[in-house]
Amino acid sequence: MDVRSPRVGTDRAWLVYLAVGFTLVGAYYLIPTAGLGRVVRIVVYCLVSASASVAVFVGIRRHRPRPRLPWLLLGLSQLVYSTADASFYIAHYLFRFTAFPSVADPFYLGHYPFVVGGLVLFIRRRSPGRDLPGVLDAAVLAVVAGMLSWLYLIGPQARQDAPLLIKVTSMGYPMLDLALLAVSLRLILGPGRRPASFFLLSGNLVAFLAADTNYVMQQLGGTYHAGNVLDAIWLSGNLALGAAALHPTMAGLGERGQVRDKSGGPVRILALCAAALVAPATLFLQDASGTLRDISVIAAACALLFVLTIARLAVLVSDQRRLAITDGLTGLHTRRFFEAQLPLEVARARRGDTSLAVFIIDVDHFKSINDRYGHPAGDQVLIEVAARLRAAARAGDVLARYGGEEFALLVPGAHYEELARIAERLRHQVASSPITVEGDTWISVTVSVGTASYPQHGDGPQALVATADRALYAAKAAGRDRVVVGEPPQPPAELVDAVTDTADLALIDYLHRLADEVDAMLSTVEHSRAISRWAGTLAVELGLDPATVRRVELAGRLHDIGKIVVPKSVLTKTTPLTEDEWRLLRQHSEHGFRLTRVVPGLAGVAHVIRQHHERYDGAGYPDGLSGSEISVEARVLAVCDAWASMRSDRPGQPALSEEEACARLRLRRGTYFDPDAVDAFLDLKRRGLVGDLRRIRPEEPATLP
Repeated sequence: MDVRSPRVGTDRAWLVYLAVGFTLVGAYYLIPTAGLGRVVRIVVYCLVSASASVAVFVGIRRHRPRPRLPWLLLGLSQLVYSTADASFYIAHYLFRFTAFPSVADPFYLGHYPFVVGGLVLFIRRRSPGRDLPGVLDAAVLAVVAGMLSWLYLIGPQARQDAPLLIKVTSMGYPMLDLALLAVSLRLILGPGRRPASFFLLSGNLVAFLAADTNYVMQQLGGTYHAGNVLDAIWLSGNLALGAAALHPTMAGLGERGQVRDKSGGPVRILALCAAALVAPATLFLQDASGTLRDISVIAAACALLFVLTIARLAVLVSDQRRLAITDGLTGLHTRRFFEAQLPLEVARARRGDTSLAVFIIDVDHFKSINDRYGHPAGDQVLIEVAARLRAAARAGDVLARYGGEEFALLVPGAHYEELARIAERLRHQVASSPITVEGDTWISVTVSVGTASYPQHGDGPQALVATADRALYAAKAAGRDRVVVGEPPQPPAELVDAVTDTADLALIDYLHRLADEVDAMLSTVEHSRAISRWAGTLAVELGLDPATVRRVELAGRLHDIGKIVVPKSVLTKTTPLTEDEWRLLRQHSEHGFRLTRVVPGLAGVAHVIRQHHERYDGAGYPDGLSGSEISVEARVLAVCDAWASMRSDRPGQPALSEEEACARLRLRRGTYFDPDAVDAFLDLKRRGLVGDLRRIRPEEPATLP
């Protein structure tokens, strides 16, 4: 934790500075311009201007920002600017020297490189990697500002009949202001923290750009005179810079920003749309007033805005695609991307007669980290573990957050003999040093790794993942913080009938008993047994093959076993669940998937269990699959599960009548459920082949109406 952070709430030097500064600005306008008042007026103005540079250097010494160079450049810029102010006002008030350009103009123009350089350094520090959307957004606004600047500031001065030195100096201000505007927009629209010092610095930039623009326009119109309202704007900008440097948050202004959604909010989109319409609107207004001029400049601006808008849309589409396959917390690929990529990599390895390795990595004792330090600390641990795994992976590997505290890695070309070495490298990379959370707390974090390879451990994605997952389970059972290479698989089989190993049959029997235990907690009538019968009958009715029928029967029997992990207080609660309780309950399909997939031969069943709460319209969970993306077994199972739930008394949910349940299925046909599955189920129900529930606790009264 930053040891300076407690001072943020107590250091009020910046407020005192602003209060004294604005008092002097008010006094400046009350001082008469004749006699001694003229000298006092000069002193007050120059004092306020110079105080900003002093405040910047005091802030650097006091708050020790990292990096210091951007603030040093801003301080030097203000020092040069205050020198220009002193030169201008002494010449103007004391010696009545009003010629243009004056001795002050080289100093005024000379401060721009310093401030632009400081802002560029801030931008480079605050932006994580490329921030192309921010660059394009700033470019759109800069093009519009450049066009308007040429039409109303630069162009008129370039066309005026004046000596070359006057024209060059007059054009220099708007052109350098345009450069300052471009980098200012890039800073304001870019990523990074926005503390009070950020807004104060932004106020300084806005004030100077506004005052300089008005100054040039007044010069063109011959209305400028020293001491008008522009002085208040310039002085306010000086004070804003000094206050920004004195504010304690200035130390973190150069911190690297987090990757964030760069699509832009509605205000930003509306502003960009309005900016893109300025050029054609200007052309329309000129045509309406009969004063067409600089058509080539406006046409060039329209063309640039068109190109920038198309580029922004292309980046937006690219960002949306990237976000769809990127985990929001860790920045890794999502499980959905991993599961889509795995079959492609297996097929590529098969075609090329090469190998492929799968690693499943689980953070040890992660729940205890959340319980002891809180979920924000747990998130920090996951972010750091992801970063360390990424550092240990190769450029062509596929690293994903597989779920919760689990990660998965695909390594194309890795041979069976390399599995242990690669897995050990991953394990050591994570455990090499403690992870810092909450600024000053160190946590020793370890991982367990299970691994499998193609073709030694199977010739399909499900077989590889199941083998690696069993190896991970063995690593955790053996004490965690270790690596286990998967055992050669049993003879390939998707069906329970093909499972002959006594230990595997014992695991399946254990899962059956878990399913019965969950059913007994929630109702006095059967649930999973009935769903298994109905799902098999419905699968046959839909013309599915015998292997699929057997798979959906077993998935129906085991689909709710993940609820054994959900707290009983949540499962049996009779009042509405809170959002956190709903989150826990929705995890039961993932828990069921994990419990089932460790059994050899049940990988396909496990995936059906994981998908049985997906919705046909894509609004389900855990992956938001839709239509044919959901396995046909899961679509069948969803209809049977819904019927059983509607027809039995559950905690907080009384049973519906047959008519009500049928109406509910028809209503959700095509949204929640596959229309074909609903139609077939209702037809079977009409024929009396599905839908009857048996009591599992006959000593209690029946719950059906």
